[in-house]
Amino acid sequence: MDTAISAVSREKARGFMQPFDKDLRAAFWAARETDRRKLVRKGSWAGIIVYVIFGLLDVVVVPDAAHLTIAGRIVSGALGVTLIEMLFRRGAGAEVLDIASAFCLFVVFGVWIATASMTHNQHTFSTYVLYGNVFMASATLFFAYRLRVSLIVCSALLLVMVSALYESGAYQPAQIVLYSSFFLTCFVFTLIVNLRMTDERYRVFLNELEAKFYQAAEEQRGEQLHRQSRTDYLTGVENRRSLDEGLAVHWAKWRDDSTAFAVALIDVDHFKKFNDGHGHVKGDDCLKSVAKILGAVVQSHGGRLGRYGGEEFMAIVPVAGEAEALAFGGSVRAAIENSHIEHGFRLDGVPMVTVSVGMSYTGFRVANRVEQLVAEADQALYAAKEAGRNSVIVYDANNPLHNDSSDRVAGILKQALGQALLSLAYQPIVDAHTGEVKGFEALMRLQSPEGQSVSPAEFIPVAERTGAIVPLGKWAIHTVCRDLLAPGIVPLVSVNVSAIQLKLKGFSMQVAKILLETKVPGHRLALEITEGLQLEIDADVLQTIGELKDLGVRIWLDDFGTGFAGLSWLRTIEFDKVKIDKSFLHDADRPEGRMLLEDIITLIRRRGARILMEGVETKEQLEFSQRSGVDEVQGYHLGRPGPIDPYKPKTAPNGARPASAPALVIDRTSEAAPYPSKIA
Repeated sequence: MDTAISAVSREKARGFMQPFDKDLRAAFWAARETDRRKLVRKGSWAGIIVYVIFGLLDVVVVPDAAHLTIAGRIVSGALGVTLIEMLFRRGAGAEVLDIASAFCLFVVFGVWIATASMTHNQHTFSTYVLYGNVFMASATLFFAYRLRVSLIVCSALLLVMVSALYESGAYQPAQIVLYSSFFLTCFVFTLIVNLRMTDERYRVFLNELEAKFYQAAEEQRGEQLHRQSRTDYLTGVENRRSLDEGLAVHWAKWRDDSTAFAVALIDVDHFKKFNDGHGHVKGDDCLKSVAKILGAVVQSHGGRLGRYGGEEFMAIVPVAGEAEALAFGGSVRAAIENSHIEHGFRLDGVPMVTVSVGMSYTGFRVANRVEQLVAEADQALYAAKEAGRNSVIVYDANNPLHNDSSDRVAGILKQALGQALLSLAYQPIVDAHTGEVKGFEALMRLQSPEGQSVSPAEFIPVAERTGAIVPLGKWAIHTVCRDLLAPGIVPLVSVNVSAIQLKLKGFSMQVAKILLETKVPGHRLALEITEGLQLEIDADVLQTIGELKDLGVRIWLDDFGTGFAGLSWLRTIEFDKVKIDKSFLHDADRPEGRMLLEDIITLIRRRGARILMEGVETKEQLEFSQRSGVDEVQGYHLGRPGPIDPYKPKTAPNGARPASAPALVIDRTSEAAPYPSKIA
């Protein structure tokens, strides 16, 4: 693709006297084949109609021969269009049609000259010959001949006109030379116009071809980026993002037609001791070998395998029940054990690498979310490890060890707003180059009535499943508008929104009402859509996003790269800002990871969105972000989530707030600065 783009660029820069690129020139004429055929057909009809209409001029100029000229025009014109129409309908190529139309042009010109010359007034006829230039002009006006065809037919017309002028005997030699030079000038101008028009069409073709090549290269780069983002760099199996896609597909099939499947979490036993004892290189080789063995087993069962994290793998396989799930887990455990990968550093006396397998399956039971299935498999895996490892356990809802705490969290969420159990923490968003705080991300926090913190990773899924996320999300937007944006404490705040909120009819009206009540301009509020959300980009969602943008609200794409729909979202929605998931930055210490991150930045930049790098935790990561050309950064190195108080503008000695709050600037001289250490 790069070679093709270079060839087009060289051709566009070609000098006037330099030869054409034969392949590109041939492609140009081939691309115009259909248009040229249609042009010859239309041009022939238009030209003949004009040719016949000019017979009215014959009545005035050569009235004594008008009956001959008009008859000649009608007959020769009819034969000409008949020939062109016949060739066109039989599928003749543009070259053949060009030659045929040029021949017809010469014939009808000859018929006109021959019949008009029969007039008794030769002086008038010799002047009338000047109209022959119209025929030369028509070669460019009605047709798009290639230069050689135009040169031949115009030369023939020129010779006939000069001969007719000489044969009329009405002019002196000097007058013949004068008129001949006029004919020759028209001849040259006609060829120049033909050349310039052909060159203009050629350059348009080159521009279009170059644009197609660039688009194809961009799509190819996007597909490559998409493949890389779905593959584990070490083992070559699917990564966690791709597994999310697989889970969504299998979950949809189960919900639609009850196609049961199982989720298996497979953990390499005592891998840390293997890694510490044999070294990281051997550890990587061990994971590669395990992945290869697991891949063969999973493929034989018609499933898919991915690396879920560290030494843990996930398999998604179709099963009909617990017996098949146990059989699959047993084949996985046996395949690894029979591979006899030497361990040597286990304290339980087992000399080889083994795996523990935890499984959960859909069966025909009622389940609310696919994440619940994964959580059940994780609990089963924990039980397998507790049972002595190198074992397989399938989740059992009746086992007390497998119970989760989602019901307890759901109960807390019901009381959250009424008992003020919710709060917001704010993390600064910083200009990557100036250090100025451009805004804050509002992060929801929940505590139990007993005062214990509940992790967002635990209560957010429960809130979405139970629908509690709708009032909680509305509360978060109203709180930041009322407490921070309306008083002018901060310039901008972003709030995360869930798929449920975007699909909810009237959500944009809720936001508009809050902005109106708090008198906050829409552009100071940003709503973050997480790529990992199971959100279908349907007409209702697009309408909601469009209505929010009409309010001036900024729409950001959060955690870009964590899901499988990011490229589709970028193509469909004009995001104001894209936040790159921190995993890409943390993986940038490897050459492959750095190249992948740079490709992502280039892709987003070409879509016209601003770029925010998440997860900046060290000075080196900040410096890399600056070199990469991102616009803004966010992470622990610049500020941890916390209260807004350290960022509030200082009050005047009399207690009044300053009329214009100074800009907050992060001091990047320290290794870690949870809050800005200076105000510029």
